Amino acid sequence: MTVHDDNAPDLDQWSQRLTQALQILDLKVDTQEVLQLAQHASGAVSPGAGALTTFYVGYAAALDTAGNRAGKTPDQAVRDAAATARRLAADGAHGGQDSIGWAATGQ
Repeated sequence: MTVHDDNAPDLDQWSQRLTQALQILDLKVDTQEVLQLAQHASGAVSPGAGALTTFYVGYAAALDTAGNRAGKTPDQAVRDAAATARRLAADGAHGGQDSIGWAATGQ
């Protein structure tokens, strides 16, 4: 699934401005991957789920990288967190692990 966005140059400019303002200049973001994840979660759960999902994925990836769990690079930490979010979103707002419990997941 590819997100076609006529505003891609604006998003690139915004990303550059925002990373500079947040002083995370070395961060490289796959904008299309983030947009696809947001679109997937929004479609599977609700419109607001896209923003929340991308925030939580970024936060989880930051924790993973800061803790250097299993020597993950930031890119791998984002991919792993995004994969978890995609699997969870496939069940929509209900079902999945929530309905059967998280005991076997280490949560």
